[in-house]
Amino acid sequence: MLHRSSTITRSEFEQHTGWVFKPEGACKGDVCIPLRDNSGDNPNDKSAMLDLESLAEQMGMPLISSPQHKLWALGPESVSSRALTSASAPPLSLPDLAGKPFDLASLRGKKVVVYAWAPY
Repeated sequence: MLHRSSTITRSEFEQHTGWVFKPEGACKGDVCIPLRDNSGDNPNDKSAMLDLESLAEQMGMPLISSPQHKLWALGPESVSSRALTSASAPPLSLPDLAGKPFDLASLRGKKVVVYAWAPY
């Protein structure tokens, strides 16, 4: 999930991630993660503001931020052990639009957003 602030309403978080806040914590399907509430006592208050850094830590979700660009990237959750455990990419070289090889390592030290999509 990409967001323009370090805080988000409960409603936006639920809409963009599929997690639902209940008294027992953040839930998705049969999985619930207990949370230290950082936004008041009422989990039904959909307008309550949540701190992305706190949520990421509690839910085991990676969070990358660039406050000067007003951009925060959160997720995915690692409850199913299928998420990446680090932000290190493997060696990768692919042809660019001109057909010349492009090595991903040439971007080391720079901020890079890698967007992947799968139709499943």
